[in-house]
Amino acid sequence: MTTSEWTLDYPPFFAYFEWFMSLFARIVDPKITHLNNLNYDAWSVIAFQRTTVIVTELVMAAALLRFIRGSPDKTIQTIISASVFLHPSFLIVDHIHFQYNGFMFGILLWSILMAKEGNKLASGFLFAVLLNFKHIYMYLAPAYFIYLLRSFCMTPQGTPLPKQFLTLANTVILVFVVSLGPFTVLGQLPQLLSRLFPFTRGLNHAYWAPNAWALVTMLDRVLLKAAQIFKPEIINGAGIQSTSRGLVGDTVFAVIPNVKPIHTFIITVAFQLIWLVKLWRVPTYRSFVCALTLCGWTSFMFGWHVHEKAIMLVLVPLSLMAADNQAHFRTFVLTSVAGIFSLFPLLFTPSETLIKIVYSVIWGALVFSGLSRRVYEPPSSLPTFIIDILEKAYLAGFIPLQLFITMFPIFSGRNFKSSPDDAGSNGGMEFLPLMLTSVYCAVGLVWAFVRLGWLYLRKY
Repeated sequence: MTTSEWTLDYPPFFAYFEWFMSLFARIVDPKITHLNNLNYDAWSVIAFQRTTVIVTELVMAAALLRFIRGSPDKTIQTIISASVFLHPSFLIVDHIHFQYNGFMFGILLWSILMAKEGNKLASGFLFAVLLNFKHIYMYLAPAYFIYLLRSFCMTPQGTPLPKQFLTLANTVILVFVVSLGPFTVLGQLPQLLSRLFPFTRGLNHAYWAPNAWALVTMLDRVLLKAAQIFKPEIINGAGIQSTSRGLVGDTVFAVIPNVKPIHTFIITVAFQLIWLVKLWRVPTYRSFVCALTLCGWTSFMFGWHVHEKAIMLVLVPLSLMAADNQAHFRTFVLTSVAGIFSLFPLLFTPSETLIKIVYSVIWGALVFSGLSRRVYEPPSSLPTFIIDILEKAYLAGFIPLQLFITMFPIFSGRNFKSSPDDAGSNGGMEFLPLMLTSVYCAVGLVWAFVRLGWLYLRKY
């Protein structure tokens, strides 16, 4: 029997991790661990959560330092490692929202590092452990499967290595047995799976993740306005409020045919197969990191009920390729700006707004300038010159967008909450700033996704 509406919807290893943290929380303040003590927000809670978030990020720091030690260009790798460790997304999501993404991305980075160093069995083991901490990393699983199968379980000529395959398979199976075994024995596995994969929720989250479905949803809003004037009989009445009120629930379109989970699954798999075929043919470490990023990006772009925070699955691995060349750097800049800005609605009080803007601008200025000096190349043709101008214009557009979002509550004369979970709860135009943020960021992220996909298929 649950005692809170905020039930744990993470895999078992994270529950064990939380239990471990509770041992220390009980020492700091026994009230923290009282099951019926909901909404307890004493200073001891805040201090404990923020401290443990920062301390557990040492796992990530250790991996990033090892990336530096093994790099032929330590200056560039230092900038990249520092940019990841000090990334604004960790400030927004972890240090203020009190989540442990830095710790889990640390495990991911250790796994990638093991692949880079040729220890692929350890890489697979760590990724299996990570999946049992947070199942959203399943977005990356297809790339891991193909890479390890092709590079660890086969010779370069494609000859199977049964012993290697069995070793890897048994290692991964053992991790899942330790994690899920107790729930299987107790007959609780169906309940666990229902919490981990909530397909009863709608296509969009309360605040639309800035992906392809945000653009589709916005298109439906535009078509609705046109249909109300020219052809009202085609309008689905249930969809008039569904996608514009900012609430969690089933998404119903007013004009466009409704999207179901099976549709998002088919589209996601179809795009991922493109990257996986390339990875099978070129199973190098560099190819693996790019395919890994694209698999996560594809799931973010076309997945069902994607959270805006899932963009971190793109931002972190993409950083490892930021200094490969000018094209990768440009993709990194576009993705970082749009991705970080898309997380801004998670911090909505005036004091938090100042922190997120100032911190992100300083981070971007230092990281982008440091990397640009090493990889910058001027446009070499008219098409690339035009693209460069359009991308710069798009990036500049975030300034007036932020000004509008900041001033909107004042000039609209409304007193409403700007939290993504509260928008739309009182009717009116509350959801407009969030909608504009989602759609504008989606434009840049979709373009950057196409950019990286083209680079992977053509340049690797």
